[in-house]
Amino acid sequence: MTRTSLPDPDQLAVRILRGERAAVAGGLNLLDNKLAEARNCAARLLASLSGERWLNEGHLVGITGPPGAGKSSLVCAMIREWRLAGRSVGVLAVDPSSRPELGGGALLGDRIRIKNSSQDEGLFIRSLANRNQLGGVATEVWPMSWLMLASFDIVVIETVGVGQTEIDIADIGDTVCYVAQPASGDTIQYLKSGIIEIPDIFAVNKCDLGAAARKTASEISRSAPRQDRREDWDYPVCLVSATMNAGIREFHEQFDRHRKYLARTDLLRGLRTRHQSAWVVRLLKEEFGTLGLELAGGRAGIERCLGDNASNQFAEYERIRKHLLSRFMSVNPPSSLTRKEHSDEQATV
Repeated sequence: MTRTSLPDPDQLAVRILRGERAAVAGGLNLLDNKLAEARNCAARLLASLSGERWLNEGHLVGITGPPGAGKSSLVCAMIREWRLAGRSVGVLAVDPSSRPELGGGALLGDRIRIKNSSQDEGLFIRSLANRNQLGGVATEVWPMSWLMLASFDIVVIETVGVGQTEIDIADIGDTVCYVAQPASGDTIQYLKSGIIEIPDIFAVNKCDLGAAARKTASEISRSAPRQDRREDWDYPVCLVSATMNAGIREFHEQFDRHRKYLARTDLLRGLRTRHQSAWVVRLLKEEFGTLGLELAGGRAGIERCLGDNASNQFAEYERIRKHLLSRFMSVNPPSSLTRKEHSDEQATV
């Protein structure tokens, strides 16, 4: 995307809010553009989409679990239920990155595995490489998921599924689901690693395996309680089969039940605000390090600034980022020496 091809952010926001698929795709491409002009344009776009509705509307769902557990098949079954209920669905499928020499893009492409998305105007799927980040979620997923939330009733983020470090999804989703595979041995490892403490809902896929599936469900049910466990939520463990379409409707109802629970207990707004703050701190630390966080007032100071502008934390993030860039540039300004001047200086030394 060149400078001349950058869209008008206000007009693009209007089209995204109308649910135009082409506009959503254009907005996601803009958020993936790292050029300075594109960043400024993206910040204006997100500011136009921001507001109270971001803190109260829609449902942001995270799906995680080990590879081979059938996450994509289960997401496909869930999409079918949501669409039958008349809800629009956006999917961010985070895939492993290909090797850098091959382009570094998404390796698997869940759009291939989820059928008929191109014929359904109420369904939009975007595959995104995880950029080899251990948390299973690329940093771009944060703004992308919130852009899609402006256009779709349900936004699903499916993580890459490559190991025991996929905890970033806990700082995005309103409702997080862990998909387990029976008789794989992964469940015990996830219990040990603490990832099992993240989900709000558990799904044991391939329940047609019978006793093995029931054993895995029992292991999860007996797991140590979460440190932040909410006593008024029961953390259901669902036996399902995506291929056999068994238990899908009951499983699907758990997501609606959890969304209603968050709204009824007034937890949703605070949850989303904390999630956005966590991502801002993470991005600033990745770019500027611990020193940068201190220059911005420390984690507490940053969270205080974000709290004052809770409905538009993307704009606040860009403001803090530009402030830090100016501080770093004032301490380490770029060299103004030309190549010839540098050679002359070296010759005199």
